[in-house]
Amino acid sequence: MDKQPGAMGTSAGLALRLGQATFSVSSLLFMCFGVSFFSYSYAPFCFLVTTMGLVTPWSLGLAMIDTFLVLAKRPSNQRRVLLAVVLGDWVLSVLSLAVSCSTASVADFLIASGNVYCRDNICLRYQLSAAMAFLTWSLSSASLLFNLWLLPTLY
Repeated sequence: MDKQPGAMGTSAGLALRLGQATFSVSSLLFMCFGVSFFSYSYAPFCFLVTTMGLVTPWSLGLAMIDTFLVLAKRPSNQRRVLLAVVLGDWVLSVLSLAVSCSTASVADFLIASGNVYCRDNICLRYQLSAAMAFLTWSLSSASLLFNLWLLPTLY
């Protein structure tokens, strides 16, 4: 069977992984630089930092594997490896969606309530971080679907 565009071992798959890593790192940067310690008293903000801290090495590790597969011009034909990638993408995709929605809703609530801690546009940075987490989710779910589509052809 032909290679599925966006699946592991293709240049589109490599672009998806690099995009995931870029958006997850930018989400972490928006969340971590120049914030007060009050923000970590809200669970969704801690959840965002933890989840994006998991997504970043996962995406960078798979980007390195994709780089090797693209340069060697070899598709990934190992069922167990592809199954592990699909399961990892599925778990991290669900976590990324949950964290982006919860962070955006808490930041929106803090802005609407006129909280004293939202001065200096800090809550807007939280919303930007949630948007970057949402973009991470969209790329992660696309990668999940491409690899999931490829998985039955290996059995």
